[in-house]
Formats: sequence, structure tokens, C-alpha cells
Amino acid sequence: MSAPILEMRAITKTFPGVTALSDVHLTVRPGEIHAICGENGAGKSTLMKVLSGVHPHGSYDGEILFEGEPVAFKDIRASERRGIVIIHQELALVPYLSIAENIFLGNEQARGGFVDWNGTLRRADALLKRVGLREKPQTPVADIGVGKQQLVEIAKALSKEVRLLILDEPTAALNDDDSAKLLDLIVELREQGIACIIISHKLNEIRAVTDAVTILRDGRTIETLTVRESPGAQAELSEDRIIRGMVGRDLDHRFPDRTPYAGEDAGSPALSVAGWTVRHPVDHQRTVVDDVSLTVRRGEIVGIAGLMGAGRTELAMSVFGRSYGVYVAGEVAVNGRRVVTRTVPAAVDAGIAYVTEDRKRYGLNLIDDINRNISLASLPGMRRRGVVDGHHERSVSERYRKTMNIKAPTVFEEVGRLSGGNQQKVVLSKWIHADPEVLILDEPTRGIDVGAKYEIYTVIDTLAAQGKAVLFISSELPELLGMCDRIYTMAEGRLTGEVTRAEATQELLMRHMTQTRSTKS
Repeated sequence: MSAPILEMRAITKTFPGVTALSDVHLTVRPGEIHAICGENGAGKSTLMKVLSGVHPHGSYDGEILFEGEPVAFKDIRASERRGIVIIHQELALVPYLSIAENIFLGNEQARGGFVDWNGTLRRADALLKRVGLREKPQTPVADIGVGKQQLVEIAKALSKEVRLLILDEPTAALNDDDSAKLLDLIVELREQGIACIIISHKLNEIRAVTDAVTILRDGRTIETLTVRESPGAQAELSEDRIIRGMVGRDLDHRFPDRTPYAGEDAGSPALSVAGWTVRHPVDHQRTVVDDVSLTVRRGEIVGIAGLMGAGRTELAMSVFGRSYGVYVAGEVAVNGRRVVTRTVPAAVDAGIAYVTEDRKRYGLNLIDDINRNISLASLPGMRRRGVVDGHHERSVSERYRKTMNIKAPTVFEEVGRLSGGNQQKVVLSKWIHADPEVLILDEPTRGIDVGAKYEIYTVIDTLAAQGKAVLFISSELPELLGMCDRIYTMAEGRLTGEVTRAEATQELLMRHMTQTRSTKS
């Protein structure tokens, strides 16, 4: 067995009031794909920030050995000089620069004090071919999709003579085809001798490509499972086996038992959308939501399934205060009463809440605390003589911190420091306290581990049992099948089908999701 390329020994990292890592050990071998799994808040990203120099040497306890030598990185540049490159979940590309400029940003190819553009384009083209991307180096990054942007990030890493590549949730925002291409590339890099560390919640992908899995729980190393050492090793690494290590228990049921809403108005329409049509915010000739009509009843969870670009998010955002696109036609009714939601405040006043798919950009103020974030949508109800009642605000936030199991020492913890799952619980708390009639949930469990998912599913079921209407958008078909009473499908901005829980299967949903205008005609 070859000597390790990386050893992290007894790594301990603390923040004020929180021990993020405690005596963590990690060993990675050359040319190995090594996954790190754990619930949100387990310490995965913190460990990688220690390794890559984001948390510099001296801010943590323990020892790091790379290629057999002790290393003490003071910043990211120091780790990159040794061949350790991290690609974060939020891609660090400049959209209005070209692919070539992004690849060599901060590492410009210079000659005589000036950028060598011919050399830059020539080398960028070679790197793009290496990662299987056919785009021209001069193409602006804004003109390519997220899947291709991930490949640009990997090309950027290869330009730095990477020896150990760290990928944090690399497929979280990708569709199935782009995910498969990216995983194939990671396998090719392994064949070239490049070691990879992958942080991912997609357990099926982990089982497909990894050689070893290290499981963290509550900031500690639980175990490392090897995958390819024996013929029966792959069978041992089942999803249930990984989940048991992550959460410390078996999850016999991935979805909670449902308690139906029993109110007198059960089954009555809570949200009705009729003839909803919206055009693209820039290209006004392009229709992104085309004559959509749907209904969500009180106490019902209704899903929307569709491939990337189907128009699901565009529909949700445009209904919620026309916050996307150019409104053309359509009506919205809440509890049978027509409402006009020209603005977000008008939508909130009408009883509609929207949990965005991009919680960091649109759902939270990352530099503010839990307390302020939870109260944001309900400030009018917290006023006392025209001023926000701070005591009432704190008591509300504290209640949700406990009931939603938000892992933070106090409600004054900065939201940007929380894990993705805990950030999502803050977003849900904000809207639940606003007491809406209708909740539109757009990818509410994206990038969240199985334990936190179950907690969020339980919250959603509880809301439905109280008579709330839930419109549930998800790219994960098993999630829709496990949670929803009915499922609408979309393609090219149009509704293409409506399926009940009893008849829904992944195959049937996929058939409707791929029913484009050409296939229908």
C-alpha cells in the first residue's frame, strides 16, 4: 500500500462558544477518491478550510502532513503552491470575464511584465480539452451553464499543478447528465494520479466513485470505510450503512408518517393559479411560464417536478410578488379570494410565503444573526409603539431555535457561520412565524444531509397537518414521491401532467417531464 499523500492528525478547531472539530483524523492516499460524509454541522467544510489555509496554521490544534512533510499553511495561496486546491460549492468565477481569464485569474501568464494572451489562450484551450469542455477560451463564463462552470473550476485547479483536489458539494446544483459527466472526470483524474476529496450528501454518487469514506459526526471522526479493497466491500458500503454512521442511528423510514388535516375546510382550494404567463426579464420575446393553471388545497402538499430550465423557479418567483420576469397574464387566488401580488409585500400580505432555492443570496442576511433573520418577515407584528420590541423578538427567535433544533449556542450567532441545514431551518422559521396560508418551497433540502432532511420533512408535514397549503418544488423525484399528495410536471414553461400519489412513479414523472412541444405534437 502506498504512503499517504495527506495525513491530518488530531485536528481541533474552536469558535466562540462552539467546538467545530475535536481530535479529527483523516488519511488520503495518492490517486484516491476519498469522500467525507456527515450531517450539516458535522465539521466537513471546517476541516477542509483548515486543510486549505482558510483557517490558517495557529488557529487550530493538530498536525497536517502532506507528501510526508509537516505543513503549516498561512493562507489559500500557500496550500495551492503545494498542489492542494479547493473548489467551493459557491463557484468563485467572475461571470463577465472569459473562461481563459477565469482559469488564470491571480495566476496570469506573463511575459516581460505583460499578459501573454496567445500563451494564455493556448494553455487554456489545452486545459479545456483535458476536462472535456469544447467551449472556446474567449467565451464569457456568464454564457455557459453551471455544469460547464464546474469544469472550468477544475481546469483552473489543473492549471495550478494540483496534487490533491477538494470538491465541496460539486453536483449539488447540477442535473443528472452534468453530474454524471463531472463524476466521470473525477474518475479520470484518479487514473492520472490526482487524489480527490469529495464532500457530498448524494450517497448514490459516493458509492459509485469513491475508494474510501470518512464519516464525521458532531465534529469527531466516527470511522473510515474502504470501498475497493475486497470484492464484497461495495456491498458493505450501502446508503443505510453510511447513514447509520452519520446520524448514529438507522433511518428505517426516510419520510415521516403523515397526519392528514382534519379541519372543516379540508380539501378546499387554498392557492389557485389560472392562466399564469410570464416572459423572460431580458428577452421579452421568450415565454418562460406559459399559461400555467394549478391548485393547492388546504392541508395538501403538491409537488412540481421538472428538468433544469422547465420553469419551476420562474413560476414560483413570479407568483410571489412578480419577483421574476415580465408579467403577461394570469390570476392568483388565496382561499377562494382573488389577490393581486404585484410586489413581494403584497404577496406576503395575501398569505403567500416563498422559501427560495438560493437561501444564501435571497433567503438570508448572512452577516446578521439568527434573531434578526427570523423576525424579518414579521416585523410589523413585533412593533410596540412604533418600535420593534426586542424582548418579544428574542423570545420568538429563541423558541424557533429550540423547536427547529437550530444548532447554535445563542440566537445572536451570525447566520453565515451556520451549516447549510441550520441556515435552511432559519429560513423556514422566518416564514412559519409569518403564519402564511400558502408556503412555496423551492428545493428546500438542497445541499442538506439526510438527518436534517428528515427534520425539515417533519416540519413540512406538521404545517400541512395544521391546514397550510404547501407547493413543493424539488429536483429529487424520490423526495417528491415520498412527500407529496399530488405532483404536477413542467417542461418548457408549461404544465405537462398531473399525477396522484397512488399512481406516481419515477418513470411516469420522467415521461411527463420530457414531454416537450415537439414530442407532444
